Amino acid sequence: MILRLEFAVTGMHCNSCGLLVDDEIEDLSGVSSSTTDLRTERTLVELDTPVPADEIITAIATAGYTARLVS
Repeated sequence: MILRLEFAVTGMHCNSCGLLVDDEIEDLSGVSSSTTDLRTERTLVELDTPVPADEIITAIATAGYTARLVS
């Protein structure tokens, strides 16, 4: 069973920003994939195992952006 979390991400300006966000998130244990859409300012994270939303938000902050859990 794949778990999904969605985050609103602010501060991105180009597609490279989205790639940075995805790279940081995908480095986390338990993350299957991360897809960031610059146009909607949303990141969809698919998890193999539960990962606390705070850890994902911290990874996004490491990339230089702010985020909040949407769902």
